[in-house]
Amino acid sequence: MNYKIIGKYIKELNFNIPNPKTFFLLSKDIANYKINIDIKSSQAKQNIIEVLTSLGLTPTKAGFETIDTKIVFSTIVELENKKLSKGEMEKIILIKIPEKIYPELRNIFVFLFENSGFKDVKISKAVDFEKLYKMRKVQ
Repeated sequence: MNYKIIGKYIKELNFNIPNPKTFFLLSKDIANYKINIDIKSSQAKQNIIEVLTSLGLTPTKAGFETIDTKIVFSTIVELENKKLSKGEMEKIILIKIPEKIYPELRNIFVFLFENSGFKDVKISKAVDFEKLYKMRKVQ
């Protein structure tokens, strides 16, 4: 393995239901929202990078009441090999790290919804980050 996770934490958390009307409408229409996953990285110091994995919900159709839901999960990674190629680095950041932390990130997100009265939130237990990576490369 060319890296090790040395820390992880919730960097940002937004969970805003603006009013009771929105809550009741969303209780019925939560299936009309889709999950958005975004991954960014930055160098914290030599051989240390921070990988930010964001998870949020957006409506699939116009006209729905909106809630502001987003969690940004920070994973601090130490690279063990200074001479990684750009491709190897991309795969670590966009595939390996998200695969490792996604179950924990998903559990936090589902916990927030379930404890806010939304029992029917369906968020995939697994995401094929390699497939997403390959699709990104094609674009």
